[in-house]
Amino acid sequence: MTDRHLGYIITLEKGIREDDAEKTIEALKMIKGVIGVSPIVATPESYCAAEQQVYQVYVKLLKFVKDMSPFKNYQNDRSK
Repeated sequence: MTDRHLGYIITLEKGIREDDAEKTIEALKMIKGVIGVSPIVATPESYCAAEQQVYQVYVKLLKFVKDMSPFKNYQNDRSK
């Protein structure tokens, strides 16, 4: 027996203004089987969470680049 889907969460690429979202909401309602579409309003907490995630990716990427650098073990002898 397979699982049954009750719904889906759709994440937009970026936040859009409420008045600009009306066409998107109407289009989603036209999909067969959709009985309701409710927007999730952005809050300061959602912006903070997104920024924290971007920062975490940045830190991991920076560490990766440093680890891959051919100069990571290079010592500057001029500092003596």
